[in-house]
Amino acid sequence: MVSTTSQAILLVDGYNIIGTWYWLKKIRDKNGLEHARDSLIESLVNYTGYKALEAKIVFDAHYQKTPSYEEKHGKNVSVHYTSYSETADTYIEKFCASFPRRNPETDTRIIVATSDQAQRHTVVGYGAEWLSAQGLAKEIDSTKTKEKPNFRPRQKSQGRFLFNSLDTKTQTALAKMRFGN
Repeated sequence: MVSTTSQAILLVDGYNIIGTWYWLKKIRDKNGLEHARDSLIESLVNYTGYKALEAKIVFDAHYQKTPSYEEKHGKNVSVHYTSYSETADTYIEKFCASFPRRNPETDTRIIVATSDQAQRHTVVGYGAEWLSAQGLAKEIDSTKTKEKPNFRPRQKSQGRFLFNSLDTKTQTALAKMRFGN
């Protein structure tokens, strides 16, 4: 069962995104499909952590005669590989059609990220929201730029003792207390 605590579930048509994003196509062409998948997963793990939403990345079986299976990548991201006879489009459409019936008490939004126009119309018909591959790329890029100002480098530790990380005034006061002055 899907977690109903998240406010949105992002369903990502994995190979559609890889085939649409320029930098993922470059990775795919240079290093292979597995590296492109890993890069997409990593991007979505970071993005979902920042946005506090759940993501399901769906990949076709890609002509492999294997059963479907799922992998978890962190708290908010799962990767679904379809069975041989099922496409990612079919998986996503079934999810969009059945989610409201399985979870009538939730107000969780379903957002489908794909640039496949036929799938766009189908999932919107089921009540899901649609986000283009380029739209998702812009969302991810905007969260990356928002994260940077919040990043503060850690101060270098002066040693393994708490005393060494205190300011000079506090260290002096503690030394006086310790020696009874």
